[in-house]
Order: sequence, then C-alpha cells, then structure tokens
Amino acid sequence: MAAAKKTKLPTILITNDDGITSPGIRNLVEAVKGLGKIVVVAPDKPQSGMGHAITIGQPLRMSKSDLFEGVEAWHTSGTPVDCVKLAVDKILHGKPDLCLSGINHGANHSINVIYSGTMSAAMEACIESIPSIGFSLMSYNYEADFAPARHYVRQIVESLLKKKMDKHLLLNVNIPDIPMELIKGVKVCRQAYAKYEEDFKQRKDPHGKNYYWLTGAFVNFDKGKDTDVWALENNYISVVPVIFDLTNYPLKAQLEKTWKIK
Repeated sequence: MAAAKKTKLPTILITNDDGITSPGIRNLVEAVKGLGKIVVVAPDKPQSGMGHAITIGQPLRMSKSDLFEGVEAWHTSGTPVDCVKLAVDKILHGKPDLCLSGINHGANHSINVIYSGTMSAAMEACIESIPSIGFSLMSYNYEADFAPARHYVRQIVESLLKKKMDKHLLLNVNIPDIPMELIKGVKVCRQAYAKYEEDFKQRKDPHGKNYYWLTGAFVNFDKGKDTDVWALENNYISVVPVIFDLTNYPLKAQLEKTWKIK
C-alpha cells in the first residue's frame, strides 16, 4: 500500500509597523498558529506612518528574536517594507505563500491606507507576487482586547488557504473595537473618501524656538453604505481589495481622446 502523500505546509511571513514587541503582532502569530510555517520579520521599533518608505544610504541591521515560542523571528532596524524585502532575500531565500501584516493598533481605513506602514508592508509583498493581507484593530489602547480580531483573522486566512490565491491578492482588513457578540459579520467594501482635516499647532521649545505638532480631526466625505468607514461604524469588519496600480483609467481614456499636444 502506497504511503499517504504529505501535504506541504504553506510558509506564512508575518510583519507589522508597530514593532516586534507590540501586542498586535503577538496576537497575529497566535491567530494563525498551526496553519503553516510561520516566520516573523518585523521592525525593532515602532514605524507607524512610514508608508512605503525604504532605507537608502545607511546600513540595515537584523537579529534573531526569541519573543515567539516555537516560531522563527527576526527584528530589523528598517521600515516595514524593508522587513519584507529582507525576509524574501536574506531569510526565506524565496517567496512565502502568504504575507500577513499587523495586527495594527488603530484604523487603516479610507485614506489611511496611503500612509500606513502596515498596509505598505502588505503591498510590498503583493508587488513581489505574494498574496497578502493587512489587519488593523480600531483601538490605540495597548491593553485592547484582540480576541475578536484573532477569531476573524484565523477565519479569513483559513478561507484563503483552502484555494489557490491570486499572486497579487491584497486585502485591507479593519476590525471594530467591540465585543465579539456585537460584530455583525464581514463586509467586502470599497475605500471611503474620508481623511484628516489637519492642523499644525505652533508651540515654543525651551529655547524659545518654534516647533509644530500635527493634529486634526477625521472627516468622512463619503456617505455611501458600501464603504469601509460605513461598515466599521455599523459594527462590521471591513475588507477592501486593494491594488498598487494607481493609474486613473477613465482619465487616461479621456486624455487620449481630447489632448492634442504635439
């Protein structure tokens, strides 16, 4: 009788922008344990708001970490995008089957996706033809309850691993900070047009010199009921499929017809 064929476990790369010691990445690792071979490569310090920044002109350093029992982990001096690049080139020596970024402390819905280190790490993986997901919990509280997030992260990842994924799959998943019993489910959404109306507060340092502190209020200009902001305000988990092609195709077609520049 022929021996049963062993199924190769998928390799899952995990990173974030809050740093390797954050509760969010620890909860992400716990959420997907057993679903594949997990490798963590994350910044050695918080890198929120770094967007798609990469390190140029200075050395990157990388060291092994023992923060996650039974899981290979590394921390780097670089940005979230650097972490993905280093993981592929120097640690895995190839591409993982899936990249997960997060779980971020705070929202990455609407325009936040542009600034987010969490989503930029996932996007870098997507650019490298690695299916990827960014996860965020709508709480900045260090003691936030990640139990509902862990539950839904595992469900989403299990569902995706059951079938062949598009190599450019990129999902932005935001989870409301409410008890499990109040979450109504998961909604696939579009990105809302919402942003921060910003203000720089001018202050004086101890030497009498001016410095500026960025503040602002979040404003939703989009009243659609199919957006990530609406879903989260109504106790749903929002899932927005994202692409890195920023071409405005309707405008491209219009300009091709109307521009007469020679």
